[in-house]
Amino acid sequence: MNFTIKTYRQLLKTLQNQGFSFQTFENFVQQPTLKATVMRHDVDRIPSNALKMAQIEAEMGIQASYFFRVVPSVWNEEIISKIVALGHEVAYHYEDLSIMKGDYSKAINHFERQLKRFRNFYPSKTICMHGSPLSKWDNRKLWDKFDYKNYGIIAEPYFDINYDEVFYVTDTGRKWNNGAVSVRDKVASGFDIKIKNTSHLFKLINEDGLPDQIIINTHPHRWFKFGFGWIKEMIWQNVKNAAKKILVARGQKSEVKGRRSKYG
Repeated sequence: MNFTIKTYRQLLKTLQNQGFSFQTFENFVQQPTLKATVMRHDVDRIPSNALKMAQIEAEMGIQASYFFRVVPSVWNEEIISKIVALGHEVAYHYEDLSIMKGDYSKAINHFERQLKRFRNFYPSKTICMHGSPLSKWDNRKLWDKFDYKNYGIIAEPYFDINYDEVFYVTDTGRKWNNGAVSVRDKVASGFDIKIKNTSHLFKLINEDGLPDQIIINTHPHRWFKFGFGWIKEMIWQNVKNAAKKILVARGQKSEVKGRRSKYG
């Protein structure tokens, strides 16, 4: 069954059985192994789910990366401390430009303050953009005016990875690499690999159908033990997907319109 905790454990085991090592995003950027998977978790909601996944990974000898938003419903210092104690990387899932409604000066000041909060728990050297699909501001645009490397940051996955060499997989929209419902969580990939569902993903792994270096992006609020939480998330995600399809379609129309005006 898709997006259950049991399925997540099976995913990790399948990757291990096929000889993949696991690295944090920080370690992968600095010293990538030849056959590596980075489990990149964007903690947008329900941080308790992130802790469950971190515990499973630790039991299996796996290190992963957890990028937390700082909104009150997500920022949980007890959970962050426990995830760090399990041996995982914890870093900032930034959305400062959206929070500050496009004010770059306020946004960079907010970024600095939040980064310091994270470094009270872990010496964070990476960051990752939160897509903020309902916001008109793309949080990555903050770096048009500032340089995150001036803050001791060595990498951001949307800027510092060559996705012609590293295969990117995301569960955005409760599907795998579903561009139709992904407003900003997507990359320009050099691979034309379609993933129909989780069973198909397992099949690709088992049959050596994936590249040797992979970043798998999950959103822990999607992954539950089967029951009420799983059903609630499935229904809510279907509602959101309908809205996000409209946003994606509008974005594509704007891009076409922009190209027409630029080139006549």
